This record gives sequence, structure tokens and C-alpha cells, in this order.
Amino acid sequence: MSNDRYIMSFTTGSLFHRESVKLAALYLDLGDWNSVHDKVIAENLLQTRTLNSLKRVYREIVSRLMTLNPTELEFLVKASHQEQGSLLWLAVCRRYKFIADFAVEVIRERYISLKTDLTYEDFDSFLNRKSEWHAELDAISPATRNKLRQVLFKILKDADIINTNNFINAAMLTPRLLELIHQSNHNEVLYFPAFDSDVRGIKR
Repeated sequence: MSNDRYIMSFTTGSLFHRESVKLAALYLDLGDWNSVHDKVIAENLLQTRTLNSLKRVYREIVSRLMTLNPTELEFLVKASHQEQGSLLWLAVCRRYKFIADFAVEVIRERYISLKTDLTYEDFDSFLNRKSEWHAELDAISPATRNKLRQVLFKILKDADIINTNNFINAAMLTPRLLELIHQSNHNEVLYFPAFDSDVRGIKR
């Protein structure tokens, strides 16, 4: 069994594109996450219906944003909508190794093999395969598994990794976003469906 346990707490929401950019900008303005938290809670900046929902969504967004360094956060706030979506997908992959592994081992492998459809069965097969090495996956109830699958596919669509018909889109990574990724960890470009020739400077 693997000692590197998967965190499977991504049942909350989606990519949270607009909300993430708002919180990143607030962090750059205020300088620390405690101040961001207090302002978000006091003013319900995420516009949720209940306080519990507000806290849950805030925690999820910030857990992803905290995987980004200051340069990446500044880029996020100033980037184009497409670049923002790609950077937020990168943050999701950094936060959740299960999703990162799915991105590399399933999505990217299918894309470079010219099998561009992505199905729920692909998710189920991947989870079952990983459960041989990760006992924590065996403890997931069928209802939670369905929720995880549903949320992941929603995130993939929000990030433009797949389209509305669940076909994999070619990653459209701009030169400045590629440079940012290479500065941090060049292998993270593998989280995106692209051929090696389309992402210059990649090192395996």
C-alpha cells in the first residue's frame, strides 16, 4: 500500500473561477489569508446562502490558491480568462494528487493516443486501479464516489479540459503561462492534454 494518501475532499463545487480570482486579488491587497478570511466572512463576499456554505467554499478555494506562489497569484489576477482557467486547474492538481494522477495517466494519455473521449467509466476504472495501492479509496461510499466523479467532470469542463460532450480539448497554453509553469516545475505541464511538441522545453 502507498504511504502517500490521496486527499479526496474535492466534493465541494467546481473550479470556482470568478471566486478564486476575487480571493487572490483580495489576498494581494490585504497581504495575509487571515485578513482575507475575516473580510469574506463579514461581508459574505462569496454570496452563499448560509454561513456554513460560505466557510466550506472559502476553505476549498483557499486550499487551492495556497498552492500558488506570489508570482503565480499575481499572474492569476492579471491573466486572460483562458490563462486563469488553466492556472486554476494547475492549482487543483497541486492540491489533489488523485486529480493530478488522473490528468497525467488518463486524460493526457488518452489525448496523445488520439482517444479524445472521456467517460465516467474511465474515472471508475482509474479509481479502482488506484485502490489497489491506496486503502483510503476502498473506504469511499458509492454515493461519495458518484459525487467525486460528478465534481471532477464539472471542474474539467470549467477549466476547458473537456467540452460539454466530454471530449478532451487540446490545451491552449500561452508562452507566458508555459514559462511560469517551467519556472516552478516543468513536469506540471503534463497535467494538460498536449503533445510534447506543443509545449516547448518539456522534460520527462
